Amino acid sequence: MKKQIFLLTLMFLLVTTTAHAGDGSSSTSYLKDGVSLGSVIAAVISWDRNKSILLVIIHALLSWIYVIYAASTKE
Repeated sequence: MKKQIFLLTLMFLLVTTTAHAGDGSSSTSYLKDGVSLGSVIAAVISWDRNKSILLVIIHALLSWIYVIYAASTKE
């Protein structure tokens, strides 16, 4: 299970850190339009705890707020 979470997190990080510019070149950005690092972390934590797509979406929107909450209330 931990291997799957690690691979899922790695995949999301690769998607969020590489953005393609309009001229075909590629640039690296950590905060870009779309999914942020906080959203990815919140989504992975939420899926690991709840296994609910609806909660994953809600927690990803809350992003860092949910990450801090989850860290402070470990199961």
